[in-house]
Amino acid sequence: MDGSARISAWKLGVFLLVLAAGAGLILSQGAIPQNPAFHDFADQRACLGVPHFLNSVSNLPFLWVGAAGLLFLFGPDWPPSFQKPRERHAFIVLFTGVFLTGIGSTYYHLHPTTERLFWDRLPLTLVFGSFFVAVCADRLGPRAGSGLFLPVIFLSAASVVYWYWGERNGSGDLRPYAVVQFCPMAAIPVLLLLFASRYTCRSHALWVIGIYALAKVAEEMDRPVYALGHAVSGHTLKHLLAAWATAWILKMVRERRPVSAGTSKSPLVPA
Repeated sequence: MDGSARISAWKLGVFLLVLAAGAGLILSQGAIPQNPAFHDFADQRACLGVPHFLNSVSNLPFLWVGAAGLLFLFGPDWPPSFQKPRERHAFIVLFTGVFLTGIGSTYYHLHPTTERLFWDRLPLTLVFGSFFVAVCADRLGPRAGSGLFLPVIFLSAASVVYWYWGERNGSGDLRPYAVVQFCPMAAIPVLLLLFASRYTCRSHALWVIGIYALAKVAEEMDRPVYALGHAVSGHTLKHLLAAWATAWILKMVRERRPVSAGTSKSPLVPA
């Protein structure tokens, strides 16, 4: 028994309502094409022959975290972190996505264009989708995680393909990508609040969400941050904060252990 049968109907309803409301709010808007000004970042300085140096090299931590995660998951030490071996699959996709984000985002920032942006966003959707699946597997049970795994990963990647195909045909629409990026981030805190974890390190996922939220704020404050002293831009900070968030995922999966019978399963109490 993986716990799926004991899920409270009203709690599940609240979770699904948050997901549906977020998706409905985004999709009810008109089509959202890519803004050409998106590629005009505040810090465009070159260094050592590398264009947009800080925005490019600030992706290197993604390579480290992605590689470290995959080495752990394919090494000998992963079994204590998982009640069911199949739960590892979401994290394999996640850290593969993190590693590929380091490559794709660097490729994009060396010469920012809409064509290159596709290779930045595609691996990001693997990270968003697989993290959502991993949290669902923890809070709703491995059966739920297994059922969501392929549909969520497929729809996540398809949202970027749909956007890029539209851009190539003069009708780009970022709404599905926005759903994939923001709806899980809004719904995951509901999961954490309403459903007990099957593992220790219960608060780590909240750190991931909180740090990623700071990364999005830094992204929006690209120019104001750069104007403070022209040392670093908000977009560079966004990369570093987002990589820090993925490092918290790695910390969580390395350190967590199944909650034993009789141990408190309060959703957000640290363990």
